[in-house]
Order: sequence, then structure tokens, then C-alpha cells
Amino acid sequence: MSQTLHKYDPERLCTYLQHHVAEFSGLAEIVKFSDGQSNPTYKLTDTAGRHFVLRAKPPGTLLKSAHAVDREFRVMTALATTAVPVPQMLHLSGEDSPLGAQFLVMEHLEGRVFWDPALPEQSPKFRQDAYHALVRTLAALHDVDPQAVGLADFGKPGNYFSRQVARWTGQYRACETQTRPDMDWTIDWLERNMVPDDGQTAIVHGDYRLDNVMFDADTPDMIAVLDWELSTLGHPFADLAYQCMGLRLPQDGMIKGLKGIDRTAQGLPEEAEYVAQYCALRGIAPPENWAFYMVFSFFRLAAILEGVLHRAQSGNASNPRGMDTMSRSIATLAQAAKHTAQGRVS
Repeated sequence: MSQTLHKYDPERLCTYLQHHVAEFSGLAEIVKFSDGQSNPTYKLTDTAGRHFVLRAKPPGTLLKSAHAVDREFRVMTALATTAVPVPQMLHLSGEDSPLGAQFLVMEHLEGRVFWDPALPEQSPKFRQDAYHALVRTLAALHDVDPQAVGLADFGKPGNYFSRQVARWTGQYRACETQTRPDMDWTIDWLERNMVPDDGQTAIVHGDYRLDNVMFDADTPDMIAVLDWELSTLGHPFADLAYQCMGLRLPQDGMIKGLKGIDRTAQGLPEEAEYVAQYCALRGIAPPENWAFYMVFSFFRLAAILEGVLHRAQSGNASNPRGMDTMSRSIATLAQAAKHTAQGRVS
């Protein structure tokens, strides 16, 4: 069994789950999933052999608005009747939960999560179909009317990118582990080159990439989009650029990318092709200011990882990895942001 991060009374947790989760017959086992850096996630097995998933805020002091399992619960509940595949939500605890941290319980799905975006074990046809499913689902998400699914108040009005740059700059400064000149340069560039608000608003996932979705056990059909803690109402091109960022990241980084791969030969999309597919699916014009969206994506991920690194150094990470590796990844992202802004190839 994997070691858990939360201290809890097994009997109290068992009684709580039996009371709040339908068909939960009693706690037989709880095992922490080893992958993931943010919200600790556990596989629950009840005494009848049924499986459930519990996803909790980490213990300890957290940054404001971080690790929002309540937002995850709300958005996946709202999307249950749409074309966006999500697990069924079963329960959301209060802050006074038996784990000492708020958590959600959802159905356990049998499928596959791919951690390498190159999909090296799959055929070119599988890769092509998997990435088409990825872009098709992203387009479907952005076509959902927030008001129609009860999410009209899921985000703030106004310029999404202006708010996000301010938010992540603040988060980055609050947990800055060392001086990073490329991050300082990028923050200044984003503020000076802020795009105007064009009125586009959609439900955005915030961390949409291959390893945050689940595929069918045997086919490239997508069965679930996971990890919604950064979701909000925002600009759809933020999700699109974040997805495309993976095409530019190196293959050997902490977050693997597809840079340097002969993507056409491997059945993997080129960036322009991926953007064109997305726009065709939604019936919209190609994005302007694409460089800004890409710079923002690199910056935002670097700021997120800085928070993870800070938490790891504080002994409070869900899955601590080599801190030097993480720090180098942040530096790589900051450099990529600066080079993209300067029109250089990273």
C-alpha cells in the first residue's frame, strides 16, 4: 500500500463514507495513486470489492484558492449532461472532513492514462485518433454554454488574461524559491503586451493535456477529463495554447513534450494543424495574438511548478520528485516564454 499523506482515524473515515456515499459498504483498503503533484488522490475499495476515487486537498497551509476540490466537484457535476466525458461525482465533504481536509468522492473508471505524449507504445493511427479525440473534446468543452449548465458565476467578468497574469504573478512571488531573471522579464513583457478583452468566454479546464485525460482500456476513445482544480470561466485560447505548449516542450523534461519528434511520421499533430482542427470544430477564425497566448502558457506553468517546488521544499508535496529537476524545468519554461516573446525558437 502506498503511504498516505493525511492522518485520519480509519473507523471514522469508514463511518463517514458509509453515511455519505451511496452503496459504500465499508472501507477495506485505501491506496494513494503515486502519480500527480497537486491534490492527493486515493483509490478506495469497499468491503464488497467496489472501487471509488477520493481526491483531497493536501494537508498543511495552502495558497489562497489553490487545490480547489470544491470547484472540481462543481464543474464535473455540471458537465455530466454534456459531450465532455467526466466521472460521476458522488460526494463533496465539508472542510471539517475526517481527513482534516476537504475531499470529493467520484466513481472509479477503468481506463488508461498516458504519461508520455509521444505515445511510444501505440501505432501512428492510434496516436492520430487519440489527439483528435483530445482536440475534439476541448472544442466541445468550449462550446458548452456556462449559463445552461449552472456555471454562469464560475469565473469573474472582464479581461481573463489580465486577471490571470496578476493572479499567477502574485502566486509566483508568494512562493518564489530563487531569483529567475527570465521569469521577471516575462512578467514584465506580459504586462506590457496585454491583449484586449475580445469578449470570448468559455469554461476552461486550466490544465488540459494528455496526462489529465483517460482513454478507454483498448481504444483511443476518451472516457474522462480529469484534474479540474484550475477550471474557471475564461478565454478558450488559454486552454488551446496550453495544449499546444506541449508540442514545444522538450521530451526529457519533468513534463514531457514533443519537441524534435517527426510528428507527421509518428501520427502526431503539428501545431498549426492542431489549431486549425480546433477552429474548424468550433467554426471560428484562427486566433490572433498567438505568441501572447503561448508566452502566457509557459509563464503560467512555470508559476504553478514554482508553487509545487515551494511546497516540496516545505515537506508538503503530494508526490515529491527531484527538486533540482523541477527547478530546471521552471527555468526551461521561463526561457521558452522569453524566447517565444522575442520570436525565437526555444
